[in-house]
Amino acid sequence: MNTELQEIRAHMGRFPPFDKISDELLDEVAGEIEVGYFQAGSTILEQDQPIHELCYVRSGAVEVYRRTGALYDRLGEGDVFGQYGLLRNRKVRFPAKAIEDTLIYFIPEQTFTRLCETDENFADFVELGRPRLKAAIEDQRKNNDMMITRVRKLVTRPPLIVEGATTVQQAARLISEHQASTVLVVDAPGDNPRFTYTDAEGGQWQVCGIVTDSDFRARVVGEGRGPETPVTEVMSTNLIAVQSDESVHEAMLCMLRNNVHRLPVMHRRRPIGVVVLSDIIRYETNTSLFLVDNIFNQTSAEGLSALVPEVRAACVRMVRDGADSQMIGSALSTIGRSFARRLLELAEQELGPPPVPYCFMALGSMARNEQTLVSDQDNALVLSDDFDPKRHDAYFKAMARRVSDGLAACGYTYCKGKVMATNPDWRQPLAVWRRYFRSWMAEPTPQRLLHSNIFFDLDAVHGDNALVEALQDQVAQEAPKHELFLAAMARNALNRTPPLGFFRDFVMEKDGKHNNSINVKRRGTAPLADLIRVHALACGSSAQNSFRRLDDIGKTQLLGPGVADRLGYALEFLTMSRLRHQVFDIEHEQEPDNNVEPENVSSEERRNLKDAFRVLSDAQKFLAFRYPMPNRNR
Repeated sequence: MNTELQEIRAHMGRFPPFDKISDELLDEVAGEIEVGYFQAGSTILEQDQPIHELCYVRSGAVEVYRRTGALYDRLGEGDVFGQYGLLRNRKVRFPAKAIEDTLIYFIPEQTFTRLCETDENFADFVELGRPRLKAAIEDQRKNNDMMITRVRKLVTRPPLIVEGATTVQQAARLISEHQASTVLVVDAPGDNPRFTYTDAEGGQWQVCGIVTDSDFRARVVGEGRGPETPVTEVMSTNLIAVQSDESVHEAMLCMLRNNVHRLPVMHRRRPIGVVVLSDIIRYETNTSLFLVDNIFNQTSAEGLSALVPEVRAACVRMVRDGADSQMIGSALSTIGRSFARRLLELAEQELGPPPVPYCFMALGSMARNEQTLVSDQDNALVLSDDFDPKRHDAYFKAMARRVSDGLAACGYTYCKGKVMATNPDWRQPLAVWRRYFRSWMAEPTPQRLLHSNIFFDLDAVHGDNALVEALQDQVAQEAPKHELFLAAMARNALNRTPPLGFFRDFVMEKDGKHNNSINVKRRGTAPLADLIRVHALACGSSAQNSFRRLDDIGKTQLLGPGVADRLGYALEFLTMSRLRHQVFDIEHEQEPDNNVEPENVSSEERRNLKDAFRVLSDAQKFLAFRYPMPNRNR
């Protein structure tokens, strides 16, 4: 093969779909290439003209247009076009024009057809029109067994079940005989339909609790109870369970969030087994479970801060082992919640029991389960309406200070905007929070819109969860009714734009500290989360996680077909790009940040970054159209 053909082959082999075809096919393609040169502004393909070649951009830039004349796509080095005409009626469907001096490789129709017939990946790429972003995300997920393995696969035997009247001695004997560690306790159906089921004989039962071998040690032997004690007196009634068709990933997250080591597995509310920590370990790709357990074993804030290197190491392992952003975000958010929860427990031990019920509330990325390694703390306290500032605020002020300082020592920096429970504005009874939320939606001033962006991603961390759930319900019920609020939120979500230049290059940061880089959070994941939040508020979704919100949005008519999926692919790719960069910094003993230098990533990742930012740009253009400012004169 001569030098020119070797150069053609080497270049095409770097870009999809040619990067995955065999060497023999790549040699064949390179040998049949014809080269064309087009000056800036010249037409490459005219609408409806006959087409008999696939076009590959060797250098330069090309714009492809819809039949209406609207811009369809902007292409650069390594992109292909013309395949839709070849696959249909051999006529150009999307005209194309060079916007810079451009070199095109023309691949003959017969070669194109042979590639489609002999290479499945090539055929999928051109026939299905599978976007690069979707392909990148799906390829990653194929390598992650935890996302597709159902938890029922881990169930190896039916659960041990006893009735509530069973004695602890009988239950212990049963556990010993079956070499188990857990029994489920059932009784007559009560007020919890979630755990009510019909057995094989037609009997109606409700799972009301769980007893483990550690319960026997702590609650029977440790407390000196007799062997005739009913199991109902020693069982755990706060039952945490998973459905049989949920993934191993979901089971792992359930253990992380609730700090439990055993999970009953339900099929249509009927218990079919119990999975324990050792069952999950085989599928676990990181040490986050052990890290959470270690967090709750610490007896001081200093002990907690000593675990910071383990958090970073866990993130590095998850990224290197192929976990996706949802797994990593959930794990890191759960670790962050666990730090806060343990600090709250330590504060209660020092300060005494709280004078009135409360709930510590996480905001922002922790509430959305989308944390990365670079995160500040956004939190608040929701207090019972029995709260009396004169009698009770000193206690909660001291608690908030201990938690905020402890989180800062654990790597969660203080919020520059003082959105923390240490701020008395964000340490209020439920009735005040309800008034806050109502006023923010009814009269959306710039300051109130800023608060809505922060506080409308909220989740309970510790305490009386019902206090935070009441606020979540209020937002889901009232937000869709406020057209002005939604329109203002939509415009507010346009303040941060993606870093796409007029042509095909990125617009770099020029802040003096991170020149020639892209802040992927500020220019990508944050504005994506903002616009997804607007659509979620409009459809009354109570979900907090951006991907769960997209699931709810996809069930409505708010967006066109496939748009919610594209937003999900863009968010996944941008988040993983951000995480990979942070891992790179850690491995090179640098402090992780959100700034990615495009010249330091592969050409394929650069292309995928552009695609993701283009999805964001298109979605932002749609926001103002979808949520117009209401006419107050109507």
